[in-house]
Amino acid sequence: MEENKARRVVDSLRDRGTDAQLARVGVYQFGVSIKLPDGREATWDSDGTAALEAQVMRNGVLVGFVPAIDGSDAFTEEQVVDAIVRTDYDKPIATQKATAPPPSAPLPRKGGVFRRFMDGFRYH
Repeated sequence: MEENKARRVVDSLRDRGTDAQLARVGVYQFGVSIKLPDGREATWDSDGTAALEAQVMRNGVLVGFVPAIDGSDAFTEEQVVDAIVRTDYDKPIATQKATAPPPSAPLPRKGGVFRRFMDGFRYH
């Protein structure tokens, strides 16, 4: 996922109350990291492929995954947010719920007032 797109997806998820952060997984490799309530973490689209998929980790060990979502290589940012929110992580091979849960209270964006300084003014 392109860095600015990942950043916008993270901001949209945090606006919905989902604990998301920008995942920096390599040199110019970015994704979206979702903190799950039971201590697991889902990292979305960090492998550089076009399709939307995720790995679910706990303490550095792979405990589940979200298989590539059909047609996700052409998703808009809103569709990416919807797919992430609708994912049911309860089974090792995650599935998509029919409807998204209602949004929670928004979470503050990471970085606060110094966000652009910390990231070197790379985005608008």
